[in-house]
Amino acid sequence: MPKYVIEREIPGAGKLTAKQLKDITQTSCGVLEKMGTQIQWVNSYVTTDKIYCVYIAPNEEMVREHAKKGGFPANSVSQVSTIIDPTTAE
Repeated sequence: MPKYVIEREIPGAGKLTAKQLKDITQTSCGVLEKMGTQIQWVNSYVTTDKIYCVYIAPNEEMVREHAKKGGFPANSVSQVSTIIDPTTAE
């Protein structure tokens, strides 16, 4: 199943409190539960003004539907073509 990286522009994301992050996470998980098992949230990276999320889903439309239902921005959705890491150099 395809993997996607979602860029969410959220000014001040890096200053969100643990409670705010928990609330966002609970909202996301609630939407995912209602959408079924075809879409999965892998993890997210919080930076100063953006959150980068990794999802597994059958298509980009489902990723965007999750964002819309959750009230999250999805400024960019990119399908991952290959994953590399330090072992790729071996």
